[in-house]
Amino acid sequence: MATTKDRRVEGSGRLRAWMLEGLSDMGKGRPSRPKEAAPDAGHKGQPWYRVMCLTGVDYFSTLGYQPGIAALAAGLLSPVATIVLVVVTLAGALPVYRRVAEESPHGEGSIAMLSRLLSFWQGKLFVLTLLGFAATDFLITITLSAADASTHLVENPHLESALHDKQLVITLILIALLGAVFLKGFLEAIGVAVALVGAYLALNVVVVVTGVWHVVTEGHVVTDWSTALTQEHGNVFVMIGVALIVFPKLALGLSGFETGVAVMPHVKGDPEDTEANPAGRIRGTKKLLTTAALIMSVFLISTSFITTVLIPHEEFESGGEANGRALAYLAHEYLGNAFGTVYDVSTILILWFAGASAMAGLLNLMPRYLPKYGMAPHWARAVRPMVIVFTLVAFLVTWIFDADVDAQGGAYATGVLVLICSAAIAVTIAARKARQRGWTIAFAVISVVFLYTTVVNVIERPDGVKIGACFIVGIILISLLSRLGRAFELRVTHVELDEMARRFVQDTARRTPRFVANEPDARDVAEYRAKTEQVRADNDLPDTEDLVFVEVTVTDPSEFEAGLTVRGEVLHGRYRVLTVEASSVPNAIAALLLHTRDTTGTCPHVYFEWTEGNPFKNFLRFFLLGQGEVAPVTREILREAEPDRDRRPRVHVG
Repeated sequence: MATTKDRRVEGSGRLRAWMLEGLSDMGKGRPSRPKEAAPDAGHKGQPWYRVMCLTGVDYFSTLGYQPGIAALAAGLLSPVATIVLVVVTLAGALPVYRRVAEESPHGEGSIAMLSRLLSFWQGKLFVLTLLGFAATDFLITITLSAADASTHLVENPHLESALHDKQLVITLILIALLGAVFLKGFLEAIGVAVALVGAYLALNVVVVVTGVWHVVTEGHVVTDWSTALTQEHGNVFVMIGVALIVFPKLALGLSGFETGVAVMPHVKGDPEDTEANPAGRIRGTKKLLTTAALIMSVFLISTSFITTVLIPHEEFESGGEANGRALAYLAHEYLGNAFGTVYDVSTILILWFAGASAMAGLLNLMPRYLPKYGMAPHWARAVRPMVIVFTLVAFLVTWIFDADVDAQGGAYATGVLVLICSAAIAVTIAARKARQRGWTIAFAVISVVFLYTTVVNVIERPDGVKIGACFIVGIILISLLSRLGRAFELRVTHVELDEMARRFVQDTARRTPRFVANEPDARDVAEYRAKTEQVRADNDLPDTEDLVFVEVTVTDPSEFEAGLTVRGEVLHGRYRVLTVEASSVPNAIAALLLHTRDTTGTCPHVYFEWTEGNPFKNFLRFFLLGQGEVAPVTREILREAEPDRDRRPRVHVG
């Protein structure tokens, strides 16, 4: 009979297996040969229009507050400023992200495109900075949308008296429910998104049609609006100029593009798609981006117009009935409280679930970079632990901002605009490298427009940069500490030997494989002769023992995981040398030793000499440059990789 302790252990094991389901084992255990490239699994995903609904819960849900923001920012010019925003969307953001989908079809987005321009640690830090802004964008999307949903809930006429002081608690509950959906599974998230987006857009069509009907039947409202507009701004050119100045305040209407490419791996491709060329997935994502942009553009212009001409401006101000809920105001005003309540429920649900696209973006983006850089625990590749982490961070952000929508707006806009700027710059560089002069000029102009928009937004709302900086500093600190904690992991994904190297290893296995770690210098006869004599003298080895030199050249020490290719050569007619390129000398040697043991069944020996200098400085050299005190670090990597001392390769230092 199983004891209580046994049942507890079994339950804990099941929970751990459930939490880590789908975890990649790359980089753990013993190095092995790489698997053959598999066909792309994208064709097993979801149709593009269903995935569009997942990104659309973020993009389309901005209708819940965008008309009100436009009215406050531009006043009577709100429809004109919105048209400018739509032009920037269709002529700027859409072409940029269609190109991003081509250049980065696996969901990494513009961050991957820009990261290719820089190598070594500066490249990693640059990526971490962009990830900080991405985290700002996606996490604030989760918290701001949930907070705005709770605002609609507590301001509903039927619930205001009962819930007016419960906004923080309601927001936390909504975030927790969002996390629970993703713990259940991604397919459930897409199913919920399709239902919410379909219902929300249908209700908005009813509100827009009703609003347009009242505008047509009450002709004086258009006349009153145009007269007031002329009195305030004089002529059309002044109106356009003012609209160009104020439109950056409407930048929240550009949200959704980055998540559109972040969830690309979930778009169903063609059966013949491969990981290297997922043409079907790219085509589907372009349809997704274009359709979403066109739908949103129509709604932005129509809702901005009807809310501006039908709602008194004072109602948009703080405390007004249309503040943050302009379309809900029209729904209650013209279609009655019953329909208005249905509209409120739909708005609350889609605003709550707007965080789903952001969560999907985070779950696709962060595990692609941080574990690969060694800057996150191994479990960060699994979905469910990351959902819990992001949910807890969202709790913290909500508590800090007290679920205040306005307080989070600056950070949200900053995150959105920085990512769009990075995308525009990335595609400009890509077009220039492809020698596409026309596209290069077009994307450069788009980049200037978005840089202007970002700078204006930052000047007016500097709190966004401050919040983004907090995310960036947090990610960099946690990442570096995580990498420090994983410094002694075996970080080689696989080992491959060429024919000559394989012959060396098989030949020495007839006796005892003995490798000598050598830092290549002149590589002349004198160097190898002196090294051989030193190793034999330090370790009292007879002349009959065969020695094979191992020379590791460090390429990019900032890389954490990579494969190992070993080449063999005979120098000066007698010295056998294995040459390796790797990001870390100790990891490369440890991986070679374990591979030799596993393929030959013989435990190898390796011989080092002590490194001169301060041990702490040598450790920093290893951490940052992949070199330093090689002998003890190699031994520690072997100790962690192989707990059985009898099977562990032998390390000698003289």
